[in-house]
Amino acid sequence: MTTKTRTYTWQGIDRTGARVSGHNQGHSPALIKNLLRQRGIRPTQVRTQHNFSLKLPATLSSKDLTQFSRQLATLFQAGIPLLQGFDIIAEGCNNPALQTLVNALKTDINAGNSLADALRKHPRHFDALYCNLIAVGELTGRLDTLLDELATYQEKREALRARMKKAMIYPMLVLMVGFGVAALLLLKVVPQFESLFAGFGAQLPAFTQAVIHLADWLGNHLLLMLGMTVGTVLAARQAYQKRPAFRLWALQHAMQLPILGALLQHAAMARFARTLSTAFAAGVPLLEALGPVASASGNALYEQAIQRLRQALASGSSLSAAMRANPLFPPLSVQMCGIGETSGTLDDMLKRIAGHHEQAIDHLLDKLASLLEPLIVLILGLMVGSLVIAMYLPIFKLGDVI
Repeated sequence: MTTKTRTYTWQGIDRTGARVSGHNQGHSPALIKNLLRQRGIRPTQVRTQHNFSLKLPATLSSKDLTQFSRQLATLFQAGIPLLQGFDIIAEGCNNPALQTLVNALKTDINAGNSLADALRKHPRHFDALYCNLIAVGELTGRLDTLLDELATYQEKREALRARMKKAMIYPMLVLMVGFGVAALLLLKVVPQFESLFAGFGAQLPAFTQAVIHLADWLGNHLLLMLGMTVGTVLAARQAYQKRPAFRLWALQHAMQLPILGALLQHAAMARFARTLSTAFAAGVPLLEALGPVASASGNALYEQAIQRLRQALASGSSLSAAMRANPLFPPLSVQMCGIGETSGTLDDMLKRIAGHHEQAIDHLLDKLASLLEPLIVLILGLMVGSLVIAMYLPIFKLGDVI
């Protein structure tokens, strides 16, 4: 039976005789007192912390885990023992979820587990590739090097994800603001002219009447349209996450789109090459590394393709020959892998492949931004311009009516 982890506040006296206080996560007050004594603090009071807060529970993002990996690698390379490094990370972070994770890892290591075994108990935060590389580092005595390579790998992956999000979010925000302004004009401003002209017993221009009818229709059906849109998006998202067949169908069609398809291919290839390079350079056998690399590709089509690569390698094929049999792998990447296998520099060639695809992503994102900006301006110009014309036509006709 496991004891629930709680937050304890404590007070004590350090080696210099000064009074100190703080809070830590633990299973019991006795464990907290033991940890304090290991840090040279004589505890005088330890009690459960009761927090009555309306804040949302803290969560761990990929950025938090990337920062954790970099801090751990830096401290370990500086010669600081692993457990002491955990204490430094826990005291320096402001995220309670990360503090809880670090304290749980420390407790497992104190109980005699290796770092890799402690990490495997948290599969939501550390995937199989991460844990396997840590295990290799512990077995070979190269944990400091492996931690640094893992931190660099996560930083590059996080930077790639951030660039893609930024490229997609900015146009969406501009369009949302534009649609919001257009809806305000359409639903609040333009209908005012209808009551004004009705008072003069005159008819509005035909274009303005059409715009007002559109405003009336939107006012009557806007909630229904929003509900249907939100429902469709949620249903598609649920199907994408829960139904592999739908996910593969959606990715197959998305890969055929002009710019988006190339972007998805370059992103999956960059993750594949970067992850495989990190694992292979760490000494993980190629056949064993391809399993976790497949799940790290972030694309169901490439996940299946990488699993086929693994089966082909198990049958005695080379990596480049197995890649050549699948059209998802570009010829340039196949040729570079073949050169790496022949010259014994496969890890270096995989890094070059990852760099090539990351540069291609930057180029595509710049190209996408250059295409979206005039398109967004055109769409917003047509919407706002049409509404402005619909408002000014009655003003021009108002003199004749009076």
